[in-house]
Amino acid sequence: MTQHAKSWTLKPGAMTLADLRAVWAAPAKLTLAAEAYPVIEATAAAVQAIVAKGDAAYGINTGFGLLAKTRIPDEKLEQLQRNLILSHSVGTGELLSDAVVRLIMLMKIGSLARGFSGVRPLIVDTLIALYNAGIMPAIPAKGSVGASGDLAPLSHMTLAMLGVGDVRVNGELMAAPEALAQAGIAPVVLAAKEGLALINGTQVSNALALHGLFMAERLLEAAMVTGALSLDAAKGSDSPFDARVHAVRGQPGQILAAQMYRQLVAHSAIRASHLEGDERVQDPYSLRCQPQVMGACLDLIGNVGRTLLIEANAVTDNPLIFQDGPNGQAEIVSGGNFHAEPVAFAADTLALAISEIGALAERRIALLIDATLSGLPPFLVRDPGVNSGFMIAHVTAAALASENKSLAHPASVDSLPTSANQEDHVSMATFAGRRLDDMAHNTAVIVGIELLAAAQGIDFHRPLKTSPHLEHVHHQLRQKVPFFDADRFFAPDIEAAKQMVLQGELSSTCKNLFAPLYA
Repeated sequence: MTQHAKSWTLKPGAMTLADLRAVWAAPAKLTLAAEAYPVIEATAAAVQAIVAKGDAAYGINTGFGLLAKTRIPDEKLEQLQRNLILSHSVGTGELLSDAVVRLIMLMKIGSLARGFSGVRPLIVDTLIALYNAGIMPAIPAKGSVGASGDLAPLSHMTLAMLGVGDVRVNGELMAAPEALAQAGIAPVVLAAKEGLALINGTQVSNALALHGLFMAERLLEAAMVTGALSLDAAKGSDSPFDARVHAVRGQPGQILAAQMYRQLVAHSAIRASHLEGDERVQDPYSLRCQPQVMGACLDLIGNVGRTLLIEANAVTDNPLIFQDGPNGQAEIVSGGNFHAEPVAFAADTLALAISEIGALAERRIALLIDATLSGLPPFLVRDPGVNSGFMIAHVTAAALASENKSLAHPASVDSLPTSANQEDHVSMATFAGRRLDDMAHNTAVIVGIELLAAAQGIDFHRPLKTSPHLEHVHHQLRQKVPFFDADRFFAPDIEAAKQMVLQGELSSTCKNLFAPLYA
């Protein structure tokens, strides 16, 4: 995919994580590379040839799942595909966000355009038209087990193409027929194989996992900034970030994290003030072992990104049409690419990173409010006793860290057979990806509270200053949240800090420092 201002040209199979991040962050006009169309047309013609020949082919002229032995007459093939979409649109729960739906649509377009699914160009072009018009299908979040594809949520996506159900335009719900009419988009009538191609696939699971990945990247950046700020607030040592320590272990994420911490705290006057005469020999682990823990999270997030990018460019519906069959004829092959186990494993391991980022930040909050460890006023407030300060803000962080521990339990170890035991092992990838959003918001609150606590600690060291990077972050926060001089309504402060974390504001002025995360 190439970007030109706010337009995109999609080359099937060639998307990058940077492309996917951009689509997740904001809408942009999409076009499909011209060279994709002949390939799409060839496999669509192959499907029509199979229908004309009359041989039984799963999903083309048969029923679905355990009904695969039921032969469907040619005159009912269009009805078969429409019925498939209507009967499979059984989702429930809150609607997926526009950001996630954009990713779903983009990846489905890219998958169909690879030319192995047997759909007409009309199908791909209609999806592109919906995407470009900002017509987001109303997709309920719950109802998929991650095999045989994300059937229910992708059926809700396909409903919009048929002019059935609801869509969301500019954040507002409206009836699909009205939205399509306003955009000048004609509803489609599905031909043989097309409904199955649209709803078979891992695009919903993968979009949810990608959403979690991009949130985790922001959390990692923010927590490294707040961790460095806490280090100075507690007058900790930067000696554990010495490059030699990490080189002899050899873990790449740890080495890179230590380098970032060294840069974050460089030229701190607070650090310079206690280089000599400090009685403490070693800091607690939540300060000292940040490169080890956050480096491991960094490596894990990188591995997840590689898996999800492969899946984003993949063809995951079933059956598939290959043009290199016997005697040069097209061959239809049934397989299992719809099974989202790689996505489930990726999402489950990503949950570990999100949970640990928050868990370590919670421990640093606990350290900062404990005067015996931090050397700061109890609960980070003057006149403690009359004022409770950060006492219960830490309780909130502890509650959310504990909740994340439960949410981090792997979804992929569960499986319930469906479709009368035809689909007897499933991935649960959709839930594995979906729960990452809750976890990310929990961790964003924890890191936001740490930001408030660490900034409070820095203020108690005035007139000494922390490093230039961290002083800028402190200044950004103080534009929104004043020093906590006495007890006040605290929840709005926490929400403001959380939003700074979620919006990437803590690293916005030092993006070059974090660029190696995305190399």
